Amino acid sequence: MTALNAPDNFNWPLAYEAEALLSNYINAFLAKNSFAAQLAQRMHAETGTEIFEWTDSFVVSKDHEAAFRAAGFLTENVEAPPHIVVLAHPHAMLPRVRICTLSPAAEAPIALLLRTESVADFMARHNLSGEIEGAPCARFRAVTVGEENGATLRACERLGYRGFLLNEPMPGFSEAVLKVRELWRARKRNFENDADGIAHLFDVQKKSIELVGVDVACELYFAEERAFWELKNRAGRVQKRRQDLLGLGWANHDHHTFRCSREFFRDLVIFMENFGLSKRERFYAGSEAGWGAQVMETPTVGIVVFADVDLMPNEVDIDYAAAPLEEIPLMRTIGLWCGLHGDSLLQSGMHHLEARFNHPALKEQLAAEGITTMKPFSDFPFLKQAFTEGERWKLDPKRIEFLRTRGMITNAQAETFVKDGAIGSHLENLERKGGFKGFNQKAVSAIIAAVDPRNVREVQPTH
Repeated sequence: MTALNAPDNFNWPLAYEAEALLSNYINAFLAKNSFAAQLAQRMHAETGTEIFEWTDSFVVSKDHEAAFRAAGFLTENVEAPPHIVVLAHPHAMLPRVRICTLSPAAEAPIALLLRTESVADFMARHNLSGEIEGAPCARFRAVTVGEENGATLRACERLGYRGFLLNEPMPGFSEAVLKVRELWRARKRNFENDADGIAHLFDVQKKSIELVGVDVACELYFAEERAFWELKNRAGRVQKRRQDLLGLGWANHDHHTFRCSREFFRDLVIFMENFGLSKRERFYAGSEAGWGAQVMETPTVGIVVFADVDLMPNEVDIDYAAAPLEEIPLMRTIGLWCGLHGDSLLQSGMHHLEARFNHPALKEQLAAEGITTMKPFSDFPFLKQAFTEGERWKLDPKRIEFLRTRGMITNAQAETFVKDGAIGSHLENLERKGGFKGFNQKAVSAIIAAVDPRNVREVQPTH
């Protein structure tokens, strides 16, 4: 159940049968639990999301096991009570199922578990009483929201953990978690020499892993990266607030997009590998588009990274994420963005965050907040993707002058960047169906070209 057991050539299937089966069970649960049903309506109306995307897992009696196995679910070897069998679809992005071997036969799920970023926030937003199970900073914490008609709604938060055991933190672990959060939040990003910034990044990573382990350090790093991105993206701030008003946070995140210069791309890949991310499919959009991307994933933490970099035609047949990339005498879309703003690992932070939504609902709701959504660059029954209009960032004149004197941008382009800045970040409105885990290469290529700061794919040197 990891990125390493992906289908051949990462041809991710469409698991419509499995999705429909899960939806039927979730709907059956909602029919029994009025709080959950009302919450599902509020999720749609107030956040542009569906309860399906917030469902961590649900519990059914053993007589339902065969139906899920017939739909492609397999046993997942994670920590769980001895009377619980955990089932997951190995090649689809879907909620998991827990089979309770002790429960009498029941038509609907016995319990449904919602995934939030903070159970304390969830309780506060819904005026709930009760005690959270699991100490602060435990790997898995949960709270019972309410029980109706034999259907129990629970909410949880996870800290780099896929299991279901409520283990108390070891002595000193909570303090270590707080220390690592502080290390990432206070990290210096801007150095006179970017190589020094990369060295500092790896130093902080090493310290964080030593303090809390790989998976927890990974979870904490990406939480801080999302927070840093929000500071520079109004659409992200607005949507995060809408989700926070229901106590949900960013638990619906889909993937995180990092843009990188050719010089540090290998460092980016190693950095992600140190956090337990494995390399998935690679993209190359052709010599005209001039970019490539390495998708990476750690299912344990639920993190997917889309790492973008400029590429040359002769590099398509190599594993460009495995070796240093040589300097080239031009900048394409990704390289220019990094040249103007800095690498995502350093000054700029992420280019965009993608989360899972009801695509048309979110578009309409954000429009009411004055946020425009661009034309979709994927519009399939199983995958819809669209950026919000980009957040324009002011630029450091030194960066503009450096690019101009090297011939990477023209004098006219430099003047425009000084006056108007350049597009820095987006929120991506993404909807998946059939549990589809993949991406649309042609569409991704088109949107990268469309948001090039120069509105052209590349600028040849002028000297």
